[in-house]
Amino acid sequence: MPITPTYPGVYVEEVSSGVHTIAGVATSITAFVGAAARGPENLAVRLFSFADYERTFGGLASNSEMSYCVQQFFDNGGSDAYAVRVKTTGAAAAQIVLLDGGGVGGKQALKLTAASNGDWANSVVADVDYDGILDAKAFNLTLTDLGSGRVETFPKVTVEAGKANNVVTVVNDPNSGSQLAVAAIPDPAAGRPLATGTAGVDITSPLHPTKAYAFKVSIDAVGGAPVSNQAVSLLAVNETRPDKVEGLCLLVERKVNPVLDGLNRGLTISCRPTSSGKGIRVRAFYPPDRYPGAIDAMITFTSPATGPEDAATALGLGTGSVNVARYWLGNGRNSKGAQSGPVAGANGGLPGTGDLIGSEAGFSGIYALRKVDEFNLLCIPDATRAKPDDPSQIDATVDPNQIYDKAMSLCLDRRAFLLLDPPPSVSDVPTAITWKTADLTVHERNGAATFPRLRLPDPLNAFKPRTFAPCGVAAGVYARTDAARGVWKAPAGVDATLRGVQSLVYKLNDAENGALNILGLNCCRSFPVYGNVLWGARTLVGGNDEGSEWKYVPVRRLALFLEESLYRGTQWVVFEPNDEPLWAQIRLNVGAFMHDLFLQGAFQGKSARDAYLVKCDSSTTTQSDINRGVVNVLVGFAPLKPAEFVFLQIQQLAGQIQT
Repeated sequence: MPITPTYPGVYVEEVSSGVHTIAGVATSITAFVGAAARGPENLAVRLFSFADYERTFGGLASNSEMSYCVQQFFDNGGSDAYAVRVKTTGAAAAQIVLLDGGGVGGKQALKLTAASNGDWANSVVADVDYDGILDAKAFNLTLTDLGSGRVETFPKVTVEAGKANNVVTVVNDPNSGSQLAVAAIPDPAAGRPLATGTAGVDITSPLHPTKAYAFKVSIDAVGGAPVSNQAVSLLAVNETRPDKVEGLCLLVERKVNPVLDGLNRGLTISCRPTSSGKGIRVRAFYPPDRYPGAIDAMITFTSPATGPEDAATALGLGTGSVNVARYWLGNGRNSKGAQSGPVAGANGGLPGTGDLIGSEAGFSGIYALRKVDEFNLLCIPDATRAKPDDPSQIDATVDPNQIYDKAMSLCLDRRAFLLLDPPPSVSDVPTAITWKTADLTVHERNGAATFPRLRLPDPLNAFKPRTFAPCGVAAGVYARTDAARGVWKAPAGVDATLRGVQSLVYKLNDAENGALNILGLNCCRSFPVYGNVLWGARTLVGGNDEGSEWKYVPVRRLALFLEESLYRGTQWVVFEPNDEPLWAQIRLNVGAFMHDLFLQGAFQGKSARDAYLVKCDSSTTTQSDINRGVVNVLVGFAPLKPAEFVFLQIQQLAGQIQT
């Protein structure tokens, strides 16, 4: 507002310069769509490293082309990505219901369902204890993923409704809750779930001061070697007796574990006081490396047949004790009626054409990217997935043309660039020519295809070579080049090395490379000294006969970068008065942005006048446009086109005559 002078003196007023800085958008945020071992489905998850992928989607999986593709992207210089795990037919989430009373009549106290579909959750176990708990409806819950080693603890949760520490509220909290399971309470009238382990009743009388005590121990687990009726001498005559429950716990461990160790099975027990502090709670563990799936062991104490006093009864571990193993999602293992309704997790089939495309209305498949603010490159390695039993042929459940057609439409709408892969059967020059000229029906400016497929070591198969689609490696090269040189630099050449690639499915020579290059098919080459490199930068419309202005990848991607940057950077113009002051501001702001790119070497030309133009005045916006609320801005640029063919002229000089 203008200042109204009221006193003689100097007045200072800040006047807006009208500068609205335009920031360049990202150029190499890469989206991946496909199958994953675990993780949320049909949701684009942001990734900044492969470690992020491992935490969310479980890392590499032999049947997940996307997992390898993401790893190759980051290995080759990528730094920012999205991954979308598509849902497939037959996929199921592991689940189990914990009962409050065990056996007949037990109510459904707590239902645990895996956080996502897949057989990964079949290795998730739950532990329940009442240690340090006075509330009869509260308990401590521990979830452990034996596959990844992840452990989540939720102390002092309750089944009582309306409480801040209600187990459903705590476990399902989107910020601090579980990443392994989702909780529900099927029966509000149920009590808390039974504690795991062998929980004895309270010890009501001390051990006799002089008598010997003994018991027999039996331990069982799925897949493990059982221990049956193994005699254990707990105390000899006149041996010092602990006067506290904690001491009794240590005594039981000290006497039982050497006996178990003598069986050479690696089995151990742990012993802790019960929640009341007046009883003993015992857990038995098989080593999972020796007995996979046997860690949910149950331990049972019985009295000796003859001889010493019955230690099992004296310690409250005999008749009347509760014997529940770890609750195992998806399996009713060794629970003695303390759980019900197990459903095993299942991966389902590999994603087919419909799974990968998904539903635009339901934001599934590739359309999950509709909820992403920005992505620049799109890779769908499953679109050309090989048959599981025949790596030379494409899986019949996927149709690359259908998938790429929908993906290209999405890319055109979102100003993104699609990286296409050749099917496994395209393994030499004749099949590559046929594929590019006849079989591939997608032919648009926002895409590029790479040949041949690549051979990389497979960490899940003793690092033996495995064939992969090239899109993940190519996307990494694009990102690396963008970061080092800019989006206007062709992502090809001796610097565009294919990191981690052992070999190419087909090794091209110069003549063969030339036959494919003129069709707009980018080739990977293997050269002495430089190794395996990306040796082509043409779009799908980059064939010589087409004469397209979008022949080259860097030219097209630079245009997309400019379009998106200017689109986002000129939003402030909307509803401003449409006249010369506005046009001048637009020229100033857009011109500053373009000039900065010129100084970075994004355009050709010795001067700014030769490199770009920004026009917004009465010649671009007529009175008729103004009446319709339209302002027209003309932005032109002189792109740098790659030096694809280099000619060296060599001339032999005759002997020079001195004068």
